[in-house]
Amino acid sequence: MSESKLIAVLGGTGNLGGGLAGRWLQAGYRVVIGSRTAEKAQQAATELSAMLNARGVDNINVGAADNRAAAASADIVVLTVPFAHHASTLNDVRDVVQGKILIDVTVPLVPPKVARVQLPEEGSAGQIAQKILGEGVSVVSAFQNVAAVHLQDGSDLECDVLVCGDSKEARAVVIELVEAAGLRGFHAGSIANAAAVEAMTSLLIFINKQYKCHSGIKLTGLDV
Repeated sequence: MSESKLIAVLGGTGNLGGGLAGRWLQAGYRVVIGSRTAEKAQQAATELSAMLNARGVDNINVGAADNRAAAASADIVVLTVPFAHHASTLNDVRDVVQGKILIDVTVPLVPPKVARVQLPEEGSAGQIAQKILGEGVSVVSAFQNVAAVHLQDGSDLECDVLVCGDSKEARAVVIELVEAAGLRGFHAGSIANAAAVEAMTSLLIFINKQYKCHSGIKLTGLDV
């Protein structure tokens, strides 16, 4: 994928969104941070630039806007908001993301029991996104099983990303972004399969608490 494409990270002020944005900026992509307010987005973009500068990264191309303006300006949109704001954010940007790829990173966690699998009636956050946005948007579910702390620290990652979506071509575009972020990405079937990937996050949260770690997943038996 051309690095000239603009990526909007909605909810980019959070740890996961900021971590992904930083990885793509370091790889040379153009990124716009989105938030509920442009001011909060600008603060996050400024802090992200300072962090990357401290790591010796030059030519950082990061902008900031409210979520709707960020989504409208971008070629690819990444949704990293908490599940409580998932549907409202999607409805807010629905008309400006038509014809685009939307990467849904959301996990349907239901506090306080986030270490217990509690999937929505629709099956998954990814399926909810596809239903809200309609067939004019290629929704791809990815990155749910990657610890934000690993994305933020900038180090090498030994973690794989399962990529689900009804369009194989859209999944391939997202896999390129996965690899640009320093991970391995794999086609994992239709958006319906996102339910299994999202459910795995609660398992990892339990494992992290039990063993005091930041675990991820890694596929074996693949000659890649």
